[in-house]
Amino acid sequence: MAQVIERTAALNSKGVDVGAPPRRWIWLAAWPVTAVFVLSNAATPLYALWQHDIGFGKGTLTVVFACYIAGLIGSLLVCGVLSDRIGRRRVLVPAILLALLACGIFATAASVPALLAARLLTGIAVGAAVSAGMAAVADVAGAERRRLAALLASCAMVLGAGTGPLLAGVLSQELPGPTSVVFGVVAVLLLVALAVVWRMPLPPRGASAAGPLLRVPRVPRGNGRQLALGIAVFAPGITATSFVLSLGPSLLTALLGGGSRILAGVVAFAMFLTATAVQFAVQRLSRRAILLAGAASTVLAVAALVGAVRGHAVALLVAAALLAGAGQGLGQLGGLSLLNASVPAGSLAEANAALNVGGYLLAGTLPVAAGFLSDAIGLTGGATVFGAALALLATLGGVLVAVKRDWVRAS
Repeated sequence: MAQVIERTAALNSKGVDVGAPPRRWIWLAAWPVTAVFVLSNAATPLYALWQHDIGFGKGTLTVVFACYIAGLIGSLLVCGVLSDRIGRRRVLVPAILLALLACGIFATAASVPALLAARLLTGIAVGAAVSAGMAAVADVAGAERRRLAALLASCAMVLGAGTGPLLAGVLSQELPGPTSVVFGVVAVLLLVALAVVWRMPLPPRGASAAGPLLRVPRVPRGNGRQLALGIAVFAPGITATSFVLSLGPSLLTALLGGGSRILAGVVAFAMFLTATAVQFAVQRLSRRAILLAGAASTVLAVAALVGAVRGHAVALLVAAALLAGAGQGLGQLGGLSLLNASVPAGSLAEANAALNVGGYLLAGTLPVAAGFLSDAIGLTGGATVFGAALALLATLGGVLVAVKRDWVRAS
């Protein structure tokens, strides 16, 4: 039976709750988020393989990616509220089991419907991870370590998202039976995550807001401004990384005249490693500075992306990926920090879900439109239109953060 830690009100000389779990448990609590996100992007280097074996175009490829977004958003509509009501563990355990089922489907996929089903299940699991999983990290950390919890939860997400494609790229190119080997390894990581969730020292659940379980995730009254600022920067950032994940391998193939699953995995890993590293680098900056830097990074990323496509420059494509990673990481950290600092613990999972719904709605629609537009007018034209639209949105997000100083201070 999972251990439950009863928190006391007594604080030690450093101001930390003496009844809180050891610090190592904050890191361990972030592992299920990492493991689920390893699965989320493990398919990225394998898309070229499936395209060759099954036969489908860039438009269909972005639809497969969007199916993941659909599952994720549908999960967020339920998991955030449900987690605040019945507890993190009761949401995370079924989610990891669904992720294991997705691994089995991916390992044997021989048709587009199979890929759609696997991506849908993956999205559902990820929706639970970014709502219940991230809130669980904050729960284990306690009120006195909320900033560390936001940092670790955010980094767990992007580190897992980057490790997945690197792992898949290397294993699929160097070993026989690429899909079965890749998703067999991912399944082992998920089983470890399941054990962590089962043993996680979560505090007793407090009272949470009443209302229907199925609803658009929201934040308590008075926290809407912090949510708006987070979405304004996080949404363009994660859309930029989503574009690199969905069409990056096609771009590399077009620029290099041939594809490499390892190279595609390395680029994706470097993108998310940057997203992780930049969050540790800026953790002492103000939330406003972090959000402004995130918006600027995304604008620079799409400028480099357009330059790479129009100038046939692989170096610019790599720069675009790194800048996109920085934009997502900074926007995500800024948004989570605003919510962790202002939203009560009993509503935090739903607040995290609201932030991610705002981000993934844009990330699920704009790259799909760019994919079909690229099929119609060519990759250069599609990427250029995508870049212009995303640069405008990122700029508007930065302006909102710059103008609404009091919204950040209110947190």
